[in-house]
Amino acid sequence: MTGENAVRLRPPRNALDRRAVGWWRVQLLVATAVPAGVLGVLGAFIGPARTWLLGAAAAVALLGLAATAFLPAWWFRVHRWEVTDDAVYVRTGALRQEWRIAPMSRIQTVDTVRGPLERAFRLATVTVTTASSRGAIRIEGLDHELAAGLAERLTAITRATPGDAT
Repeated sequence: MTGENAVRLRPPRNALDRRAVGWWRVQLLVATAVPAGVLGVLGAFIGPARTWLLGAAAAVALLGLAATAFLPAWWFRVHRWEVTDDAVYVRTGALRQEWRIAPMSRIQTVDTVRGPLERAFRLATVTVTTASSRGAIRIEGLDHELAAGLAERLTAITRATPGDAT
């Protein structure tokens, strides 16, 4: 499109809450500790495979610690979101970036979710369900009060937006 009605794709403006980095780190540590711990315990009790299992536990632990140190900060730099009167924009992904845009007229539901770890970090996830075959758009790592206000704002905007959300 050209002229006055042209839409220019640009990166979403808003970063996630800085506490999301810690939240992701804890998730990665748990995801690392469980398999490394299981392999370590098996290695301690299974004599013939001890060396192999303990080596695998050490490898899982090293890779997990490296991921924990590096990935959350990277994710924080690339994850962005924005809500306008016309659409919800989300950019996610570190190596393979995905941009999702949901027009307000296509939004069916808006939900907020706070798991136990999110509550500990005072964070929340806003899930915007649309009539898309790609599924819902998730904005993770938001301050829980900001997420509640965003859900209210999205509900008000979609209620006032003409369209049937199908």
